[in-house]
Amino acid sequence: MEETSRKAVERFVRSAAQASSVSIVEAKLLSGGAVQENWWVDLQLEGGPWAGRLACVLRCDSPTAGVAISHGRAQEFALLKTVFEAGVTVPEPLWLCEDPAVIGRPFFLMRRIGGTAAGHLLVKDSRYGGDRVQLAERLGRELARVHSVRPPHPSLDFLPWYDEAPALHRVREHRAFLDKHHTAYPAVEWGLRWLERHAPQRGLVTLCHGDFRTGNYMVDEQGLTGVLDWEFARWSDPLEDIGWFCAKCWRFGNIRAEAGGIGEREDLYRGYEMESGWALDRDAVRYWEVMAHVTWAIIAIQQAERHCSGEENSLLLALTGHIVPELEWEILNMTEND
Repeated sequence: MEETSRKAVERFVRSAAQASSVSIVEAKLLSGGAVQENWWVDLQLEGGPWAGRLACVLRCDSPTAGVAISHGRAQEFALLKTVFEAGVTVPEPLWLCEDPAVIGRPFFLMRRIGGTAAGHLLVKDSRYGGDRVQLAERLGRELARVHSVRPPHPSLDFLPWYDEAPALHRVREHRAFLDKHHTAYPAVEWGLRWLERHAPQRGLVTLCHGDFRTGNYMVDEQGLTGVLDWEFARWSDPLEDIGWFCAKCWRFGNIRAEAGGIGEREDLYRGYEMESGWALDRDAVRYWEVMAHVTWAIIAIQQAERHCSGEENSLLLALTGHIVPELEWEILNMTEND
């Protein structure tokens, strides 16, 4: 972090935390994050209610514009506060700075949690995450707490509202993007048509994480330490989150562990049902797994376009575009017996 940004963050926290002085002891950029930047920040505060050493993460936008459907930092901060109050295990949100003049971009600070979020490591190394039955069940409980947040909600009035079925709403959004895109993706279009023809009617609508998967939660050797990355949260059918977590594309190669590559579906489902009191429709989850592959294909196309257009020179974004054929194959595989 540049010296001018360090000083600016220190001044902001001093005011926000009502401290007499604040110093950044350590700051380093964390790996990962194609849409946002995350900084490891250790603060030393003197005076005020937060006096002492404070381990934080500073989260801000990447240097160029992110994926079009992702939320800004102020919105993500509001989401984090809402789910924190709903009992979801998330890093405690601390302070939001909406003034882009401070470090050039809006940012917020949250309490740092321990563990790893590396999906490829978690699905292969049983030292992380503790007992996998308990982990899958715990993740089901966490998701049920997310879905306990219902519209309307005064802190989440920025989330777009719609009256159509969530499945049809998602199809319409994806089709609008593909219709304007310069390259045709017939297999993805096929998937959209299948989703349109089989769309469930509008039922229960709740807050959904929008990217609830292995890689977006942290664990240590004992178990879950926190759910991360709320920038795609939205009002939707709660089964959308279940399908996204169980989709084959998010198992990191551990295909047989159908709950996020880390456990069994029934363990996830049991935790969800015990926490929510709502019986999951197992058959309906499969529809949302097809949706997950279509949605991830659309996002991958968008990410690749950021690189190919020259907007952002990134090997990560370029490589993301190469997963589209694999997703197309899975879409066709899941729908071929329609």
